[in-house]
Amino acid sequence: MPSQSDSLGFRCGFRCSVTGLNLLLQALLLIRSFFGFPDVSDNYSSLVSRASFTSSPVSYPAFQDVNHMVIFGFGFFLMVLRRYGFSSTGFNFLLVVLGVQFSVLAEDLLCRTAGCSLWSLAKALVSMTAVVISTGAVLGKANPVQLIVMTLVELIFFYVSRWINRKFLEVPEHLSVMHVFLFGAYFGLALASRFPEAPPGLDKNRSTPKSELFSVLGTVFVWVFWPSFNSILAGSEKMKTVLSTYLALTVSAVAAFMLSALTSKDGKFRMADIRSAVLAGGVTVSYTAELIKHPWIAMILGLLGSVITILGSHCVQRCFNPALKLQDTSGVHFTFGLPAVLGAVAAVVLRVVARGTETQWNELSRLGYDAFVNIGAFCQTISTALVTGLVTGLILNIKLLKAVHVSKYFDDQSYWEVSLKMISD
Repeated sequence: MPSQSDSLGFRCGFRCSVTGLNLLLQALLLIRSFFGFPDVSDNYSSLVSRASFTSSPVSYPAFQDVNHMVIFGFGFFLMVLRRYGFSSTGFNFLLVVLGVQFSVLAEDLLCRTAGCSLWSLAKALVSMTAVVISTGAVLGKANPVQLIVMTLVELIFFYVSRWINRKFLEVPEHLSVMHVFLFGAYFGLALASRFPEAPPGLDKNRSTPKSELFSVLGTVFVWVFWPSFNSILAGSEKMKTVLSTYLALTVSAVAAFMLSALTSKDGKFRMADIRSAVLAGGVTVSYTAELIKHPWIAMILGLLGSVITILGSHCVQRCFNPALKLQDTSGVHFTFGLPAVLGAVAAVVLRVVARGTETQWNELSRLGYDAFVNIGAFCQTISTALVTGLVTGLILNIKLLKAVHVSKYFDDQSYWEVSLKMISD
């Protein structure tokens, strides 16, 4: 156990490191935005013309939906641990507002876009979802300094992955951004493998009815706003994307309740199953929604997404995680990773079928090329996420970043003023 002097040194170092890092980053972002950004007028039209991407401008209501989903929805979705509620919501908010600024500036530097516009803010907000998902895998283990560094590093790697998909694999701009679930889940899993395991007797990494209730509240907000999330960057198929996403979400929600009752010991609903599986439909159709021509396809994908989530939660937690010594705190693997893999397979099948219908199956070489390119894009995303997640995990555990002692895992007291009554509750 750490001594009292060690705790005092941690608090002093934490105060200086967090404040200094935030101040330094905000100053750099302000300087870059002051000298680097052009005027915001007509930025969207110039961005569309440069990217050769035909779509209607991002509407502010849709942007607000996604903003609510990422900040409020995911903030409460991560509030599943009994003594980590302040940190789950507070750190999520800090990372999002800092990461959106960095994401806009990173795209300006790496992708040479037209600066700040509602379009670039929407892409930045969607990209931040990868970071939020990765945060769920190391929830309670990483301190704020590590999380801030993780945010900056992961966003850079995600943009590199997107650039590879666009440049070499011809993935459209808006679909390259929708790889956030694949990248965020497997980046987070690789990152979690570099953190020490919590002691077996530590009971702070469990949930309570109150924390589960807040987490489900966040899940409901994420569920409600998911059609806007999937469609905000879509082109001329925005309405089709909204309808396909909503149908998939409704079926996955119904299936979540059915499967939870069927797989539980006493036939009752399990809140953990509901919290994860109701979102599976939105993940599964995230980059296939505009390809879906019939409602029943979206409904089947929503059903399969819910099945793979609930069955995966039982298999992954009992077999996969113990074998690899992974502690996926929020279950991002079966909540986002596995449905995203299912969606990747569905995207390949739907694109090949669509191409085959157009060519009447007489250009097999072209069909094979399309399948190869789409499979390559998803494999590249997963492999890049795994490799860069491992590298980032090694970076986060250097002494300079003051890794958290395992006895301080899953506890708000290290970072927040917490009353004794809240601790006892």
